[in-house]
Amino acid sequence: MTTTDAGPVWRAYSGSGLPPILETALACFMEHGYHGTTIRTVAARAELSVPGLYYHYASKQALLVALVSYAMDDLWERSRAALEEAGDDVQRRLDLLVECLVLFHAYRRDLAFIASSEIRSLTGEDRTTYIGARDRQQRLMDHVIEDGVGQKVFTTPYPREAARAIVTMCTGVSQWYRSEGEHTPRELAERYRIMTRMTVGAA
Repeated sequence: MTTTDAGPVWRAYSGSGLPPILETALACFMEHGYHGTTIRTVAARAELSVPGLYYHYASKQALLVALVSYAMDDLWERSRAALEEAGDDVQRRLDLLVECLVLFHAYRRDLAFIASSEIRSLTGEDRTTYIGARDRQQRLMDHVIEDGVGQKVFTTPYPREAARAIVTMCTGVSQWYRSEGEHTPRELAERYRIMTRMTVGAA
């Protein structure tokens, strides 16, 4: 995530933020899928020998884990920064968290898509770690909506289900968003903010 002297700028996106090898692996996974990509393919596109690639990453699984970890860490840091900016106002906390999710899944579309769709390819402890990070991220939304209902700012009778629906809606942006489409990420975030308020029964 981009940082300044004043701290993290969670709305700022410049490039992929990935090291060159991971950027290459991401492109290969997007084109061929995880299982359809070979180490040799990634190495050739990265202009490395296969042993040279193994020097940096021990396996194709290690490449996927590094991509997923980067995605989840970046989203977590941005989300926490958005909530910190929002302060104690629960409506603003919801607005900025939704904005953060939509911007991330639009600007980091490929990375977010692979992190979500290739969970089936993670194994063992790596899969457990990812699920833990995903659940931690979900709890941010859970707590915002629970607080809003508790303060009678939100009127939904189903706060837990609403939280999951909102996160699913926001993360789904990575499945269809295209930069050449009708709306910019910021315009899309504003529309999602309005839809989200309707979902939770906010004023």
